[in-house]
Amino acid sequence: MEIQFDEASQAKLKGHLGPDKKLLLTFEDGVGQYSQHAMIHMMVQFTINVVAKAAPTEGYNTTIESNLGPILIKDYSTEDLDPHMTVRFNPTLNTMSLNGDGGVIDSALGFIDFTARA
Repeated sequence: MEIQFDEASQAKLKGHLGPDKKLLLTFEDGVGQYSQHAMIHMMVQFTINVVAKAAPTEGYNTTIESNLGPILIKDYSTEDLDPHMTVRFNPTLNTMSLNGDGGVIDSALGFIDFTARA
């Protein structure tokens, strides 16, 4: 399983990355400290999170590779993901989308840098 970030999404995220941080792809199901809400509708929602390297990541027990480095995910979220994925930035809407082999997975991929809240 892999994710490729397009150039525009890389540019949006790179200022938030560094050797003292790690990336998460959070399935927004209300489980864990980085999930912002439980799904109360039939949409699949994901968020890219940046956390400190030392931050707890219990439940994020699977790693997928990306061109921005490893990304931790909850193992059961693989049911909603595809083997080959891309993240694309839409400058008109200032949003990112998560896309897979089968099409769009999440048209409004969220982004939260938890290190900026410290």
